[in-house]
Amino acid sequence: MLELTDSHAHIDDDGFAADRPAMFERAREAGIRHIVVPAVDQASWARIAAICEANPQAHPAYGMHPMFLDQHRPEHLDALVVQLKTHRAVAVGEIGLDYFVSDLAPERQREYFQRQLHIARDFDLPVIVHARRAVDEVTSTMKRMGGLRGVVHSFSGSQQQAERLWDMGFHLGIGGPVTYERAQRLRRIVATMPMEYLLLETDSPDQPGARHRGERNEPANLTEVLQVIAQLRDESEEAIAAITTANASSLFNFTRV
Repeated sequence: MLELTDSHAHIDDDGFAADRPAMFERAREAGIRHIVVPAVDQASWARIAAICEANPQAHPAYGMHPMFLDQHRPEHLDALVVQLKTHRAVAVGEIGLDYFVSDLAPERQREYFQRQLHIARDFDLPVIVHARRAVDEVTSTMKRMGGLRGVVHSFSGSQQQAERLWDMGFHLGIGGPVTYERAQRLRRIVATMPMEYLLLETDSPDQPGARHRGERNEPANLTEVLQVIAQLRDESEEAIAAITTANASSLFNFTRV
């Protein structure tokens, strides 16, 4: 069986409350060996820790998502340091900038993003980055700070933006959007990108692939992303699965936790 890693899935979401054990079983049957579970706010950390503790297949990341800005408080940054000292984690995330939603104050977003980048560097952890209409600023901020590694998840930027991230050693998280034929720019990037920077993701319960349009997304659906990328690159699914799982294992160091 193929071994796959879902590098980004919010399986702590309430939408999985009724069937989370079955969701994990479907993921195992689909060959999903690892699932990275990023947080969105301080309130989600305990829930994620409990889910990952009960399911070794799942690996926690802790952070504060820019779209949940109203729920963040400065003291939560200190709490993040404590969380990382006292709980296993494979990354700091989901963090970043979102300039698509107009009522999210840019300056407050930048403050939380930069502080969390410093925390990740201090703990020598990779970052899981959200960069919606903010790829250039996210990239320049991380480059200026230095000493960082990680993934820009659900990448939707240009070839030039992708190349700048690869030059910094950053990965691209690719999920459901690549399965839609209209996503021509993203498909061109994925078809030719250096394989060492590719990670697969679902962003569950969001961003379902074309075959699951309108449905709740879940990690088992990662096989659809795999199939499309293999077709775009004219490579075997086995090869893509092996490389992307190795990339994820190297970045997140699953064995360490």
